Amino acid sequence: MEKGEVVQSLMQKGYLVSPDVFDSSFEIEKIINLLEENLFLDKPLIINRHILESLGIFKKLSVNWDEIERARVFLEKGRSRIEYDNFLELINVKKIVKEEQALKSSVKIIKDYIKPDKKIDLQDFVEYFRNRYKVLRDILEKRQELRDVISINKVLNKKDKEKATIIGIVMNKEITKNSNFIFDIEDLTGRIKVIVGKNDFELYNTCKEVSLDEVIGIVGSFSKGVLFGRRVVFPDIPLTKELKKSPDECYLICTSDIHVGSRLFYKEDFLNFIEWVNGNVGEEKQKEIARKIKYITMTGDLVAGIGVYPGQDNDLEIKDIREQYRELANLLSKIRKDVLIILCPGDHDSVRVSEPQPILDKEFAPELFEIENVILVTNPGFINLHSSGDFSGFDVILYHGKSFVYYADNIESIRSNGWTSRGDLIMKYLLQRRHLSPTHTATLYVPDAKNDFLIIDNIPDFIITGHLHQISNIVYRNVSLIGCGCWEGLTPYQEKTGSKTDTAKVTLINLKSREIKILNFMKQTFEDKDVL
Repeated sequence: MEKGEVVQSLMQKGYLVSPDVFDSSFEIEKIINLLEENLFLDKPLIINRHILESLGIFKKLSVNWDEIERARVFLEKGRSRIEYDNFLELINVKKIVKEEQALKSSVKIIKDYIKPDKKIDLQDFVEYFRNRYKVLRDILEKRQELRDVISINKVLNKKDKEKATIIGIVMNKEITKNSNFIFDIEDLTGRIKVIVGKNDFELYNTCKEVSLDEVIGIVGSFSKGVLFGRRVVFPDIPLTKELKKSPDECYLICTSDIHVGSRLFYKEDFLNFIEWVNGNVGEEKQKEIARKIKYITMTGDLVAGIGVYPGQDNDLEIKDIREQYRELANLLSKIRKDVLIILCPGDHDSVRVSEPQPILDKEFAPELFEIENVILVTNPGFINLHSSGDFSGFDVILYHGKSFVYYADNIESIRSNGWTSRGDLIMKYLLQRRHLSPTHTATLYVPDAKNDFLIIDNIPDFIITGHLHQISNIVYRNVSLIGCGCWEGLTPYQEKTGSKTDTAKVTLINLKSREIKILNFMKQTFEDKDVL
């Protein structure tokens, strides 16, 4: 039968034909009969050589993994799962993948960052801040205190001493010789100066906490072209946030900053941790808890990286980035497969430094993509954990925390209450602003003209962070704010700056009670059975 006749015959039966099937002669009726007799999950759209191999038409050849990868991309983009499922059927891995998908279904990605496919220009920055302003303005407008909000151009037309309420971005902040605050506030219609006097002690202290570029509401009175502030309102989260609890007892472990490849990486202690997760060590109570671990989050700096800071080469044991990820994959592959490991990148990882950061690059870390219980997310990552038929699950923000040092240095209440050891206070501060890095210079970022991925638009149940290498946690309005420890000892630079680390310590969360414990896997402590 001629090629055109084969194509036409198969199309009449509802099949398309891949060009690779025409390498040998075959009987078209035999193909159609075999296709109809075989129970595929769905009728294959395209008849290709792999399908004919499975039916015994051709001798089995090596699997074309490029085609399978392409089919998987279509699946992940929501375009079609039929061709991918048929591939899996043919190479006898469908049952395994179904189990993998069932396991991973308890982790859902809420927001997925896609890099803009264009060159960044000045207008992108303008649109980036415009869109951020609009989203946060909509949040602020729901506040009772701001029910009378008007645009700045209308305020400028008001009479002297008339009350006015505005929402705007803080463009500038100064303290006068008389110790009064002067802010330049801008919205989409104009700019106005806002003065806050030092006599209102509470308001004055609030103004100390205001950062550049954040969006706030101000209630005051207008006089001679200036708004005299009487109240400052932040986007914040409501007091009525539900404290979610899982209907079943299971555990989440939070850790970060593994720094595989560093000569200061505590590998032996990390292996102690893995052995405990696998239920191989510890007292019976510890083993019972370990058996109920369902999730592990690792929030960035998974490897030490290469050339992250001057002289880093002297601090490295593994000096090839691919080898660092290969060693990380080797370690993570030892964790039992019913525990989901969720990884987001940090500033030491092999992705761009600017936030939001995409998932880890497969070119540098291919082995991580092959571990069935590893889920790769962006930084920040917005996920939902542990949902079921009668439970909506926990909404979680994973953020490495590159912006945190800026706020530890520049916000007085954080600086004077523990500085970088208080990641929990930094998270509370940013949650009140509903943004992970509102200030332009706090971190490097890519201005997406359509979406500011660092906005906290949906209120999470957990914010889990790293970067500071120190454990901290508080609950703010029923949101658990978790700062993670690390697996690297103090570097010479950290010693010079007086930094401290919580090395080989992890945070364990009981998702049923929301109780938090800190586990120490340092070798001596671990052997002394002082883990819990």
